[in-house]
Amino acid sequence: MKIDLHKEIKNRILVLDGAMGTMIQQYNLEEKDYKGEKYADFPHDLKGNNDLLSITQPEIIREIHENYLKAGADIIETNTFNSNSISMADYHMENLVTELNTASAIIARQAADKFTKLNPEKPRFVAGSIGPTSKTTSLSPDVNDPAYRAVTFDDLYEAYKEQAIGLIEGGVDIFLIETIFDTLNAKAAMMAVADVQKEKGMKLPVMVSGTITDASGRTLSGQTTEAFLNSVSHLDLFTIGLNCALGAKELRPYLEELSDKAPFYISVHPNAGLPNQFGEYDETPESMSEQMKDFLDNNFVNII
Repeated sequence: MKIDLHKEIKNRILVLDGAMGTMIQQYNLEEKDYKGEKYADFPHDLKGNNDLLSITQPEIIREIHENYLKAGADIIETNTFNSNSISMADYHMENLVTELNTASAIIARQAADKFTKLNPEKPRFVAGSIGPTSKTTSLSPDVNDPAYRAVTFDDLYEAYKEQAIGLIEGGVDIFLIETIFDTLNAKAAMMAVADVQKEKGMKLPVMVSGTITDASGRTLSGQTTEAFLNSVSHLDLFTIGLNCALGAKELRPYLEELSDKAPFYISVHPNAGLPNQFGEYDETPESMSEQMKDFLDNNFVNII
């Protein structure tokens, strides 16, 4: 059954799922759990490689997806935030990128279809999560050499293209380019996604979500909200939005500006405020829901 996402978003505000990493943490997994039987003899440590769990512990990922769907999510994100060759190089698993993306997308697809079948009046969608990678094209990691770059635009483009192909093969409905701290990285992802779709003769909605890293209201690479918007508006996006870093309360002025100026639908998925001095989060569901209600009352958002 083909359901039109554009039609659904005109009728109601859609609910995106929440974080994958913090859900995985609750399972208290050890090295052997990450490796599973398939990679039991792998010579490098794999603990922390959450994306790998789609292959070694698929039932855990499926359970997390289904818990979000039970809670009311209209859109669930694939467990692929780091499933690109640049990030996977940290675990010596660059060769697994296509398999990781396809496997993760299939798990999410099956969960979403299961819940759509249970209630066809509330269709569920799968967003292919594309993270920023662990490197940046706009900033030097070496304070003594400002011109140095650890990665090139072409490197990122190729990495994102490989990821996009795997996500399509797994059956995603949407591309979600998220947690953007460097817009040049995002442009490589956007170009890769556009080219893959052109080659395959298809058109999936593209969501783009940036990250305001501190109270200055700028991304890590120094852009204001309006500059970020202008930098990515060359593509016909489905949504533009903000996620992570700041909590809902701190994001409000930037979300309001985005809502006022963007020609696209708006998404927001903040985290539970900034961490306190102990690295923990003080926001409660109750306090956060009040802040999110403010977004709804003011018609700032279409996906939350």
